[in-house]
Amino acid sequence: MNHDADVVVAGGGPVGLMLACELALAKVSVIVLERLADVDTTIKAGAINSPTAEAFYRRGMLPGLAEAQRDAFERFSSFLRQRQAAGATGVKQPPKFAGHFAGIMLRGDLLDESDPDFDGPGPASEVGLVPQEALERLLGTRAAELGVDLRRGVTLTGFDAGEDGVHVHTSAGSLRAGWLAGCDGGRSTVRRLAGFPFPGTAPGITGHQALVEMTGADALGAGWHWTKAGTYAHGPLPGRILTVEFDGPPADREAPVTAEELETSLRKVSGVTDIRIHKVLSATRFTDNARQVPDYRAGRVLLAGDAAHVHSPFGGQGLNLGIGDAMNLGWKLAATVRGRAPEGLLDTYTAERHPLGAWVLEWTRAQVALMRPESHARALREVIAELTGTVDATTFFAKKISGAGQRYDLPGSHPLTGRSAPDLVLSDGTRLAGHLHGGQGLLLDLAGDGEVRKRATGYGDRLRVLTAGCPERPGLAGLLVRPDGATAWAADSPGGPDAPDELDAALRRWFGTPDAAAA
Repeated sequence: MNHDADVVVAGGGPVGLMLACELALAKVSVIVLERLADVDTTIKAGAINSPTAEAFYRRGMLPGLAEAQRDAFERFSSFLRQRQAAGATGVKQPPKFAGHFAGIMLRGDLLDESDPDFDGPGPASEVGLVPQEALERLLGTRAAELGVDLRRGVTLTGFDAGEDGVHVHTSAGSLRAGWLAGCDGGRSTVRRLAGFPFPGTAPGITGHQALVEMTGADALGAGWHWTKAGTYAHGPLPGRILTVEFDGPPADREAPVTAEELETSLRKVSGVTDIRIHKVLSATRFTDNARQVPDYRAGRVLLAGDAAHVHSPFGGQGLNLGIGDAMNLGWKLAATVRGRAPEGLLDTYTAERHPLGAWVLEWTRAQVALMRPESHARALREVIAELTGTVDATTFFAKKISGAGQRYDLPGSHPLTGRSAPDLVLSDGTRLAGHLHGGQGLLLDLAGDGEVRKRATGYGDRLRVLTAGCPERPGLAGLLVRPDGATAWAADSPGGPDAPDELDAALRRWFGTPDAAAA
C-alpha cells in the first residue's frame, strides 16, 4: 500500500499532538486530523503532574511551561485581589499547594520532600500550574517546528484497517497510512468503529466547570465546599466555578451549557440564592463515567488518552495519563514503523500503561464516593481530612497525585529500573534530561567502563552513549534510559556479576539487535 503518511493521528488535543511530536522526532511522517478549527479554549485541566513536566523537560520545552505557569499565577493573584477588594475576610495566599483529594486540600508545608520518590525530577519539579489550553498551544508550536501535518477542521468519518495499513476516510477525502492512532477523546470515533470493548461503571453525577461573569459571588467561599446538596468550588481564577450534583447524569451532555443552567446548579449546591451569572466565557459538563479498554491496540489501530480510558476529572489525572500514554507509545510505534523494533515491543504499550489507567479509574471512583452528600461519606471525609493534617498522609496523597514514584514493572534487579530516570547533574556541567532532547535512548557510562560502551556498539542513532562522572551519585556506575525517560537498566559501582548480562538483555529488549557491521 502506498502511504500518505506512516501514521494518522485522530485528534489534535494535547495527547494527539504529543504523540505526533514524538513520532516526528523519530523521523516518522504523521498527519493529525482535528475536527476543531482552532485550539480548544474550553476550561479543562488546570495543572500537570511530575511525569508530564519531566516529559516536556526532556524534550527541551520546560521554558514554555514556566511561562504558562507565570501567567496562571498572575490570574490566581488577580482572584485573591478581587476577593480582598470585595471585603472577604481571611483572604490570603495559601500554603504551598500539593494537590487535593476529593477537594480536601493538601498542605505543601506538611510534605516530606526528603522522601526518595521526590528525588530526581530536577528543574521539572518547579512547574505544575499549567492549564490544558496553554499546553495545547505549546505542543502546536512544537508540532509545527517538527513538520507535523496538522489538518484542522477535518473529521475522521471512518476507516478500513488491513494487515498492511489503514485506509482512513475523512470529511476532506481519504488517506492511506501504515497505522491509525485514536487520540480523539472520551467519545472516540476510532474506538467505536474499531470495536474496542469499553467496560466500566455508569455515571451517577452531573458536574459543571465554567469561567463566568457573575454577581453575588462575594457570598461564596473560596476553594472547595461540601453541602447537603452537593459540592462546589470557587476559584482559584476569577469567575471560575465548579459544581457537582449527585442525583444522576445530565439528560443531554451534548447540549450547550447555558448561564441559566450554571446559575441554577450553583444556587442549588451552594445555597447562595443571590448569585446571578450574566455571561458564560467557557463551560463544560462532566460525569463520573469510568471505563477502560482491555487492550490499547487492535492490529494497526491504537488508542491513547481518553479514547482508551474515561473517568471523572477529580484530581486532574486525565490529561497527565494521556500525555504518559503518548510518551510511552511514540518511540515504540516509531521503532515499529522504521523496522527497528524488537519482537513484542509494541505489545509493551498496553502492558505498561493499562495498569496506570486502571489505578486512575479507581482513584477517581474513590473521590466521588468521598464527596457524596450523605452521612457515611461525610464521616469518612472528616477522617481523611484529619489524616491529611499529618506529614505521612500528606506525603502519601501528594506522591499519588503528582505521579512521583510511578514505575513500570521492567526486568532488572536495580531499584531504579522501571522508574523515571533521575535528572543527574554530570561532571561536564550538563544534566541528564538535556541529552534526551533528540528522542533517542541514552546509555550513561558513569564509571569509565569500556565494557559498557562496547556492549552498546552497533545501535546507531537509536542510542546515545555518554561517558561522564556524576559527583552527586558516586555509587552509580551506569544507566540505560529509554526514549520516554524510563530507566531500563542501572548498575552500581562496583557492578555485580550479572550487570553486563542485564545490560545486554535490556539493550536487546528495548532497542533490538545491533547492526552486525557496526558491532
